[in-house]
Amino acid sequence: MNHSEFVKYLNQYYPLSEETIQDLLNICAEEYYHKNDLLLESGSMARYYYFVKSGLIGYYTVDELGNNIYKIFFEENSFAASTAAIIKNEPSDFNIIALEDCSVIQYPAKAYRQLLEKHHDLALFHLYYLEKNWVVKKEPLEVSLKYETAKKRYLQLLENASLYNRLKQHHIASYLGITPTQLSRIRKEIN
Repeated sequence: MNHSEFVKYLNQYYPLSEETIQDLLNICAEEYYHKNDLLLESGSMARYYYFVKSGLIGYYTVDELGNNIYKIFFEENSFAASTAAIIKNEPSDFNIIALEDCSVIQYPAKAYRQLLEKHHDLALFHLYYLEKNWVVKKEPLEVSLKYETAKKRYLQLLENASLYNRLKQHHIASYLGITPTQLSRIRKEIN
């Protein structure tokens, strides 16, 4: 299996030695998930990290009325995981689902943690990745959800056309925290 794109992506954050790359690839497996397959079910222990080679993955929880509430979507060349559940070693509050047929590189969190302790360069990759993707990107998203109108958040989502065009309307409404009817009104207003 060819992991060159995966390695190239890792090296964008911090250059890894050949030894580190080899140790990491030794714990990786390429897996395929069909549309609507769960990679992780809420209430289960999160045991893996996933690198999305192809396809689209959704990360959601279910509210008290049984509605899926999407928090984030993962496109190609991104990492998906229930990171908080892995760190806390607790069952996940979230489901991770294939919204399209997906090919992922999957690696066990426990073995990865051991590699972080063994390889300084991998630990630096992990640090830089988390800083950029879980602090720099995530913070404005959380502020937006709290203070922006659904219309403004919708317009921001429209700016990411590659993601927007892959999502069903009920995914978009859920992500924005509104009903499909409210989404229809916003779309009519904009058009």
